[in-house]
Amino acid sequence: MSYLEDPRVLFAAERTLLAWVRTSVTLMGLGFVVARFGVFLAAIRGLSAPAGHPGLSAWIGIAFVVLATLVLAVAVRQHARFLRTLGPREVPAGYGTWLPLLTAGALALTGGLLALYLLLETGA
Repeated sequence: MSYLEDPRVLFAAERTLLAWVRTSVTLMGLGFVVARFGVFLAAIRGLSAPAGHPGLSAWIGIAFVVLATLVLAVAVRQHARFLRTLGPREVPAGYGTWLPLLTAGALALTGGLLALYLLLETGA
């Protein structure tokens, strides 16, 4: 059996995709926290956050969320392209290769919606 007929190749590719998913989730979470950090600082100082005047932290946070979404979208595309190169011997019988793609794609869509929400909240 050559390495091209080994189902472990598929599983290694899935682990790589899921590593990108974890990276993207981390970047999205960090982006959300950074975007909201200005509101947190204003609350500590006893001030209200000025509506329509987002601070630098909001823009940096939005950039992190957008970056995470783009990274995940590229990872999904790469994984889908890789799956098309596999033959029937690389995929175990009855194994659904669609679930990791669906999960990562849904997360990329959610990241895009989060970025849109943060943009709308900043008044941009």
